[in-house]
Amino acid sequence: MNRFLIYVLCFSGVIHAQNTNQLEFHKTEFQKLDSNTNGVLEQSEINQIWKQIRTQDIDNSKTLTLEEFSNYEIPYLKTDGKIELNIKYKSTREEDLYLDIYYPDTKITNKTYPIMLYTHGGGWFNGSKENIVKSPVKEPFLELVKQGFAVVSINYRLTRMQSVLMRDCVIDAMDAVRYLSKHADDLNLNANQVYVLGDSAGGQIAQMITLADPNDFKGDEQLYGHPYNVIAGVSWYGPSDFTIQKLFETDDPTKEADRFSSRIIKTESNPTKMAEMYKEMSPIFYLSKDSPPLFMMAADDDTTIPVGHATHMKAQANRIGANVDMFIVKQAGHNWRKAGGEIIPPLEDITKRTVEFFQKYKL
Repeated sequence: MNRFLIYVLCFSGVIHAQNTNQLEFHKTEFQKLDSNTNGVLEQSEINQIWKQIRTQDIDNSKTLTLEEFSNYEIPYLKTDGKIELNIKYKSTREEDLYLDIYYPDTKITNKTYPIMLYTHGGGWFNGSKENIVKSPVKEPFLELVKQGFAVVSINYRLTRMQSVLMRDCVIDAMDAVRYLSKHADDLNLNANQVYVLGDSAGGQIAQMITLADPNDFKGDEQLYGHPYNVIAGVSWYGPSDFTIQKLFETDDPTKEADRFSSRIIKTESNPTKMAEMYKEMSPIFYLSKDSPPLFMMAADDDTTIPVGHATHMKAQANRIGANVDMFIVKQAGHNWRKAGGEIIPPLEDITKRTVEFFQKYKL
């Protein structure tokens, strides 16, 4: 047979195999997300990624067929280990919630892995677990998978829904860890070794998971009470205290100091109750000398979550003898954006410091 023809036939076979595998991949994820098994994905079923995927909704029906969904490039970290996407960990009245797991590359199949949880940013209003594929977030997680952590990226309900408070975001994140604890054996995970990294709003959630008692935040009845142990946490430019409005003041005239308050209180108007709700969502009030190690990383010119939140937490830690490290990135804004020049240190060093902190406390 002609050598060129053999090459074409073989190459066509590879393409066909890739297309078949891709279709099966989309079919599997489609079935996971189709909660009511009616053969289409409704907007309510994929609410958190709808903005990304709605261009595939050709007929504006606010539903997607498998064929339409197959045209969507599913975002996920490209790692060398096993990947489990869209595991449903909880159903709520607003939506079903999912998580993704990225396992280390290893031939040892009976090992349990420490959990590295990612709580995404977006002002408790936007974002999804797919944020993990974007810089500057993806870089530390790609390295942490290589270091033997099972990275878990989660969705939580968002406050853009009228019925959802910031408290619900925190509860959902804790329920995700409780789910991992409940199914630890099946998932080859070690719920006694939980680490957490979050950015912005996710930084506040990461602080809450690190410092607060999960028994004070009861969520799903089927998950509540499943124990886990947090070893260490990192907050990238996350707020630490909502009770001091001055901490949110910036030189940016477009940003009100109370810009996040409605996400905590919504329609609550009783001053006493409001004060309680602000305090409940402020990680600093859960800090004690026995708290797990916490690393507060912040930007010196951040007008979204000002650097004062990190220095405020560090000052309290020094007063009570808690284990809190702090690092300030210079000439940087939110998301480590440049502010007045190249950020100091560069992103590579920020990634390195983050990973080294977790390595320091890895059991």
